[in-house]
Amino acid sequence: MSTEQLAPASDVYYDPYDLDINRDPYPTFSRLRAEAPLYYNERHDFYAVSRHEDVSKAFADRDTFKSGRGNILELIKSGIEMPPGLVIYEDAPTHAIHRKLVSKMFTPKTVAGLEPKIRAFSAACLDPLVGTDRFDVITEFAAQMPMRVIGMLLGIPEQDQESIRDRSDANLRVAPGKKMKFKENNLVRGGVFAEYLDWRVDNPSDDIMSELLHLEFVDETGTRRRLTRDEILAYVQVVAGAGNETTTRLIGWTAKVLADHPDQRRELVEDPTLIPGAVEEILRFEPPAPHIGRYVAQDAEFHGRTVPEGAAILLVAGAANRDERVYEDPDRFDIHRKVPSLLTFGLGAHFCLGAALTRLEGRIALEELLIRFPEWDVDLQGAEMSPTSTVRGWDRLPLVVG
Repeated sequence: MSTEQLAPASDVYYDPYDLDINRDPYPTFSRLRAEAPLYYNERHDFYAVSRHEDVSKAFADRDTFKSGRGNILELIKSGIEMPPGLVIYEDAPTHAIHRKLVSKMFTPKTVAGLEPKIRAFSAACLDPLVGTDRFDVITEFAAQMPMRVIGMLLGIPEQDQESIRDRSDANLRVAPGKKMKFKENNLVRGGVFAEYLDWRVDNPSDDIMSELLHLEFVDETGTRRRLTRDEILAYVQVVAGAGNETTTRLIGWTAKVLADHPDQRRELVEDPTLIPGAVEEILRFEPPAPHIGRYVAQDAEFHGRTVPEGAAILLVAGAANRDERVYEDPDRFDIHRKVPSLLTFGLGAHFCLGAALTRLEGRIALEELLIRFPEWDVDLQGAEMSPTSTVRGWDRLPLVVG
């Protein structure tokens, strides 16, 4: 019997819906790693792992820890059957097939080609703010840029991108401390995406939506075919929702963390070549999605205890990214840190397809902010955190500049 089995039960409590924990989860994460590396929450009936080794193991073992019932705790426990095309909510063999198709949106050439457009849009957002003494970095910039980038990829006109962003964000919003609610008929919402898709059938262009409409592939039955309308809508929804929300939170955390560490921010102003490493450290230090859910398809063992088949488990990447077994002084923010084994984007078959694009957006956002605003503080009295349990970040973050 292991020493951990003999140790007295810990009184640590972890709850992704608890607003007090969510404001600063890291003391709780530290206790989870030390006292309850396999944690069970009886109230909400889920397990959680928090050490880097355990989270990595679960990400890599897609036969045991399944994505096919969703990666959000409420969705996993709902038992809803996933519609085809929601690639982040699929398992083998369909996942590999659909992932290959979606990856066409994120080739290195496609991502690199977006840089001038992202930079121009960032300048258009930030230039009018020069000379002001304060502005909300979320509403004026961070909430706008990611949806504009998705619009560039999909070929959605600029005048409609903001309304699409608001619809995507609303799907993740909950009342403070409450769970998300799902119905089978609202997992794929046609809405304005459906209108564009139908229009693109007769008006093809040089964009991803047109490419998805006309490509052929061999599906899991061996049949060569084109994607169905519902499959394309599902792809588009995944890209629009996942890419928008997480990148907005990353930019917000960039502003907040560098306000808390002005000396390191000044280093970035003096030496912009440090910015890519700083973005990587921010992704480790304040990941936009602190946990990712999985359905347990067969009994799994952690630390001498069994997680039973049929359970829901949270892989707490936000805790694993600060595991002292991997990172020296993990609660210290350091733009010079080499960041090995970052788990913010997952690992293995479900590694985030948009990781390179998110890093690009984060780098450009920081470069353009620092060019115009080398100094800023945060007005915490006017700041508001997002109430959603799936991502963690700011809905409002006023910056005082000067």
